[in-house]
Amino acid sequence: MAPGGWQWLRGLWAAGQPLFQGRALLITNTLGCGALMAAGDGARQSWEIRTRPGQRFDRWRSASMFMVGCSMGPVLHYWYLWLDRILPASGLRGLPNILKKVLVDQLVASPMLGVWYFVGLGCLEGQTLDESCQELRDKFWEFYKADWCVWPAAQLVNFLFVPPQFRVTYINGLTLGWDTYLSYLKYRVPGPLTPPGCAD
Repeated sequence: MAPGGWQWLRGLWAAGQPLFQGRALLITNTLGCGALMAAGDGARQSWEIRTRPGQRFDRWRSASMFMVGCSMGPVLHYWYLWLDRILPASGLRGLPNILKKVLVDQLVASPMLGVWYFVGLGCLEGQTLDESCQELRDKFWEFYKADWCVWPAAQLVNFLFVPPQFRVTYINGLTLGWDTYLSYLKYRVPGPLTPPGCAD
């Protein structure tokens, strides 16, 4: 990289550091979760529009995803602080506690956030509580099995190598693909899709 490029990156890093300190960290984590969840839905809707002639972009759907993501941001922020306090660990020497953190995260936070996702979006979209709970029953195990395929390895890296103030940002960085999957799971329509370029 050219010397000017390094200077630019250092300047960007210096300008961004206040976003990861004190009270600003909570706001960064909250808005980051919301923005990435809306972006994941936008990516999924783009695919749906290409495969379902006549479908239009649903802004309210992405806005709902943004709101649910923002509501999860503070939960994740305080969840990681709590985990770090009850199971302090750093580096490979702390591996036993790190593995416990991954397990607690999978057994407590993942199901809780899955319930929050389906019930929260259902409420925003006018579903009754019974309808949201039925959708949760229909889709939860598919969600949770996929969760086990993705997040234990990601969280192992998170707890081993990522400084505490960047934990939620690290997860947000990985979550675009996951949020696209969540959008698919929530809004999928039964029946085959026509892959892009295959329409008659």
